[in-house]
Amino acid sequence: MDNLTFRHGILLVEGLKVTPQSSQPVFIVLLLAYVFTVVSNIGLIVLISTEKNLHDPMHFLFCNLPVNDIIGTTVIMPRLLQDILKEASERYISYVECVIQAYFVHVFTAACHYVLMIGLSVRLSHCRYKIENPFCDNASLFKLSCENVIINNIFGIIYTVIALSLSAISIFITYVKIATVCITSKNKALNSKAIKTCCTHLAVYLIMFISGAVFIFLHRFPEYSDSRKLASIMFHIVPPGLNPLVYGLQTKEIRQKIVKLWRRKNRIL
Repeated sequence: MDNLTFRHGILLVEGLKVTPQSSQPVFIVLLLAYVFTVVSNIGLIVLISTEKNLHDPMHFLFCNLPVNDIIGTTVIMPRLLQDILKEASERYISYVECVIQAYFVHVFTAACHYVLMIGLSVRLSHCRYKIENPFCDNASLFKLSCENVIINNIFGIIYTVIALSLSAISIFITYVKIATVCITSKNKALNSKAIKTCCTHLAVYLIMFISGAVFIFLHRFPEYSDSRKLASIMFHIVPPGLNPLVYGLQTKEIRQKIVKLWRRKNRIL
């Protein structure tokens, strides 16, 4: 079976290790999280698109975030949900599908530099057929090879450290400047709004930053595979689900429109 699987370019996805008794509850929880993420992000896009007074650069920028969140979640969740209900030995995916999924996973994570990373993985010959992850990503692809993957590991770790460091530094500088303005400003209402908004933004950022860093680094340590899987799924579920609440409801114009639509709906009913 292994030789047949390998010869036809079919891979076995390890998926989530859940017992038969817990598979349905896990499926329901993840399905609800996925539906909420998609519906809330689509709702934010529709609201900004249909309300003319929201047609400005700031709110169009907000549209990019939910589109990215929908893609990032959809690229893994439907297949992950399907695999949960399957036997572990029946979770197959073609090599081409795996590469495509890995590409879009990393498009959601960062940007075009991952094209190079996936290119470094695809160039390798592969002698294994098992994806040791709930979904396909770059690290899972180069783990299929029996060749020396030190270049992939070094490039991935160095770039990850640089990217995360620059991101953390830029966020730190931004919040220092905001804090400075709040300290020097005597406008209590403005300071309260800034602190409230920054705290929620920072919470989402920290969840995304920590879960992203954890699953990237733990790919190099097989003994922590369960923690890595949990972090990778959190990275694709929690921030996309929270972003519409944080970036949508925290924005005064969007919040007012939602309240207005809600009141109009209640009057009709």
